[in-house]
Amino acid sequence: MKKPVENLEKRKVTGGRRRPHRGRRKHEKDGYPIETELGSVLLVKRRVRGGGIKLGLKRGDYANVTDPETKETKKVKILKVIANPASRDYERRGVITKGAIIRTELGDARVTSRPSQHGIINAVLIKKTS
Repeated sequence: MKKPVENLEKRKVTGGRRRPHRGRRKHEKDGYPIETELGSVLLVKRRVRGGGIKLGLKRGDYANVTDPETKETKKVKILKVIANPASRDYERRGVITKGAIIRTELGDARVTSRPSQHGIINAVLIKKTS
């Protein structure tokens, strides 16, 4: 199902339907969100305005985790998605977005990048495992 184009199809004050006077423009094209989950790495390429390419991470199993005390960054395996304040549904499904809390080999970390936009998972350590 196609989503309606914003500002084109509206209703009158009386409740009557107003038909859009034109079709959808290329820059109004609707894209569905890439929801990053745990799994073997899968990158999605998207063409963006100006002919550039944006990489989105569909699945990922490693994160670049920075320890704020030692200022060291290591590539570590993600074990589990613990919490996601963006959505309760995302938390249940294990979707990784910015702000999500993930359990890694070093400990719990908060995701600081936007995996579906940046194509990589960066995180900051919040709790070390002894």
